[in-house]
Amino acid sequence: MIQGAYRVKTMNSALLKKIENAKQAAIQVLLHNSRGPCHGLPRAAGWGYPEPYTRDLLISALGVLVSKNKKLNATLAKTLKACAQNQSPLGHIPSLADDPKDRGASDTTPLFLFAAGLFRKYTSAPRFLEKAVHKAMAWMQYQSPTDRVIVAQQPTSDWRDELWVTGYGLYVNSIVYTSLRLFGENSRAKTLCDLMNRPIITSGAQPRHVYEGFSIKEKPYYAFWSYKVHNSDRFDLVGNSLAILSGIASLSKAQAIISWVEHQCRTMREKGDLTIDLPPNFFPYIQPQDPDWRPRYNIYNKPGEYHNGGIWPFACALYIAALIAAKRFTLAENKLENLTNLITPAREAAVEFGFNEWHKAQNGKPIGQDWQTWSAALYLYAAECVLQRKTPFFDEIRKI
Repeated sequence: MIQGAYRVKTMNSALLKKIENAKQAAIQVLLHNSRGPCHGLPRAAGWGYPEPYTRDLLISALGVLVSKNKKLNATLAKTLKACAQNQSPLGHIPSLADDPKDRGASDTTPLFLFAAGLFRKYTSAPRFLEKAVHKAMAWMQYQSPTDRVIVAQQPTSDWRDELWVTGYGLYVNSIVYTSLRLFGENSRAKTLCDLMNRPIITSGAQPRHVYEGFSIKEKPYYAFWSYKVHNSDRFDLVGNSLAILSGIASLSKAQAIISWVEHQCRTMREKGDLTIDLPPNFFPYIQPQDPDWRPRYNIYNKPGEYHNGGIWPFACALYIAALIAAKRFTLAENKLENLTNLITPAREAAVEFGFNEWHKAQNGKPIGQDWQTWSAALYLYAAECVLQRKTPFFDEIRKI
């Protein structure tokens, strides 16, 4: 309560009122989206995405649970049960919660474990979906090519379906680590954390029995992906934010990552590559002349757009939560104000808060779908983190 009282004194009443209005609007978005046309399951966006996209709905568990809204909690339980019902015989969770044939995603199964673990703790139901959780855990063990906990994935198989992640991805492994902690698999979690903090391999050949990690020499943040002697040192906002939140990154490393991000964003704004004071989901942007550019990017993934540097409210919300974890409270308050301004305009809908899917980095224009479920849910989570100066669920994980 003392921290909350101090925080109120540092933010003006007009801003506090706008944040509160945005929180109430976010709950209305989630309630509106809680029942769609697909077997009564939630929809991923108010109008554009009627489907129950698994990853969108499950990462939204953070905001749903801190909302303490009984209807939204029941909807989350329904989604988790649908995922379990449509789970493959080997334990894989489908990309659409209602479609057992829509498979191939690398993040849906760890996100199922993540959301189920959160739900168990919130509801004090330690055996919720026990059989499905056990199968999902087994599936994730088989995703490690070298049987070392760390999991690999195919390109375009996580939430960035227009961006290549080859081998071990930071984002997916950060979710795996968090899930292991939630389920008390602390020995395996420590092994994964140690592996992730190993350096990437930069030599021409991989030394025998030397395993790659995500740490980059002379750079504070974690690599986008790494596999044998191959890697990408572009910055992944969601992956690094989750690494900070979950404690994969030490406090000193977390603070160094944040300082680097803020410096790089200032530089991008000076160059005109970024117009608002929030980080893109991915940078430096892949340019047509770069070796990792792919022809398809010219249609769907131009620099500063979509997965190639677009500004995603849900990703910015996770960054704000990471700021709280790193004890950068004032910076987190500033970013929450900027995020509140970002989620206000809509692309098409006549609503007070648009909660759009993503925005173009060079002008901040909303480009995606309005009333996006995960944009609204993660805004709720970020606001709660700032208002309480805590990171619900993750605080406990970082103490382990």
